[in-house]
Amino acid sequence: MPNTYENIKVKIENAVFWLTLDRPEVRNALDANMLKEIEQAIFAAEANDDIRVIVIQGAGEKAFAAGADIRQLNERKPLEALVPGMQGLFKKIENCSKVTIAVVTGYALGGGCELAMSCDIRIATNGAKFGLPELNLGIIPGAGGTQRLSRIIGKGRALDMILTGKIVDGKEAERIGLVSYYVEEEELEEKLEEVIKGVMKKAPVAVMLAKQAVHKGYDVDEDTAMWMEKLSQAVAFSTEDKYEGTLAFLEKRQAQFKNR
Repeated sequence: MPNTYENIKVKIENAVFWLTLDRPEVRNALDANMLKEIEQAIFAAEANDDIRVIVIQGAGEKAFAAGADIRQLNERKPLEALVPGMQGLFKKIENCSKVTIAVVTGYALGGGCELAMSCDIRIATNGAKFGLPELNLGIIPGAGGTQRLSRIIGKGRALDMILTGKIVDGKEAERIGLVSYYVEEEELEEKLEEVIKGVMKKAPVAVMLAKQAVHKGYDVDEDTAMWMEKLSQAVAFSTEDKYEGTLAFLEKRQAQFKNR
């Protein structure tokens, strides 16, 4: 897949869509042009039935994404905060039917941390640093940070990070549940491959349904969420994958699922 973007790099390998934030000279700051290209890339990946997993990472060793472009932020007017912007884009990533994995090897601050939190799975290395320091700029985390962080690590810890501007490393991020995995830099490739393979072995439609059941059911009452789970299961029961998966189990063999 040719790279037609200026601020990101993309490639497709073995049903994995690799999206690399590629402005290392400014620690992959999320300016308007990069955000537009990320949205275009996610749209393309979502429309491709051959893609099962999206991996988002940052170029260079210093940063995943060090936040929004402060120069552009300085020029923004009050009503501009009401447009979907980064919050809308990160919601699209969260709602994407593919499994999304954020690989954080450096700074993930502000919008960068919020981007990572919009992904299903986060892997951090010993060089990772997470934080929401927006209050230093006289603003608040506005791309989903106040809401996702509290849902991921709990309200008390989220308030501590946001109000004090605390920066946590990869090991601490795993301890408090901000990331799914913490690994040393040299172990990253092996861990990422392990996670991707784990997803690839599962039935594609069931993966999509389970992901949406978790996301959509999290903020509604339990009875409604349970009903959503029932309806999702009814859809799963109607798929060829359900018959293949159960038959493979009974025949003691590896299931051969179709890609949708």
